[in-house]
Amino acid sequence: MPKTPDYFKGKTIVITGAASGIGRAAAKVFGREGANVLCADINEQGAHQTVREVDEAGGKGEAVFVDVTERDSVRGMIQSAVDTFGRVNFLFNSAGSAIKRAKFLDIDDDLWDKVYDLNVKGTFYGMQEVIPHMLEKGDGVIVNVASIAARSGGPGKSPHYASAKGAVNTLTLGAAREFADQGIRILSVSPSVVDTAFQDINEPGMLEASVSAIPMGRAGEAGEIAELVLFMCSDACEFMIADTVVVTGGSGWR
Repeated sequence: MPKTPDYFKGKTIVITGAASGIGRAAAKVFGREGANVLCADINEQGAHQTVREVDEAGGKGEAVFVDVTERDSVRGMIQSAVDTFGRVNFLFNSAGSAIKRAKFLDIDDDLWDKVYDLNVKGTFYGMQEVIPHMLEKGDGVIVNVASIAARSGGPGKSPHYASAKGAVNTLTLGAAREFADQGIRILSVSPSVVDTAFQDINEPGMLEASVSAIPMGRAGEAGEIAELVLFMCSDACEFMIADTVVVTGGSGWR
């Protein structure tokens, strides 16, 4: 929670991947705090549903189509937020996926490129398009979604995804250190198993096997990650920068 009461009221966050999962959960949490929430997703219908939930929670939502793999689309997303709400205080790069599970030797060029386009380019474009705006205003926070898979390597199931999320961590670290003295904080969050539609791409039994390795005996919830993102964006710990926050239910990275 923020240190200052009503800290998020009237402030604006852009959330990619807002139509479902962690992105939708974050949109509702920021709405609860009275924020303006630009709900961006390639699934525009889903984004509009999220807007309704933001409004019901007490915030002000706006839906916009975005294809995060296309720079012009991401540029338009940020401009839409500025045109609608006046400025962007926070960016949550939540859009991402492994596309499909694959063993190392089964990863072809098409899968590799799609995963990197979505997870890495999507994050990179969002950061590049919003940072100049934040520099002009003198402050801002960006939170990217990485993954604990970046530490384990995703052996036997998603090394392509693990590699992409490792790149997200690197981008976060490099940009955060470059702009740390200019009022911008950039961080990432690295969850393990979270109970979202992302898990639908699992092979039979994979989710159960992953959960069995978690000492808490369950997957994480999208809302738990959303509350963490709220804290990371708040004024409660402004010394937090560049790091990735690991959320694993005690399972660690092995």
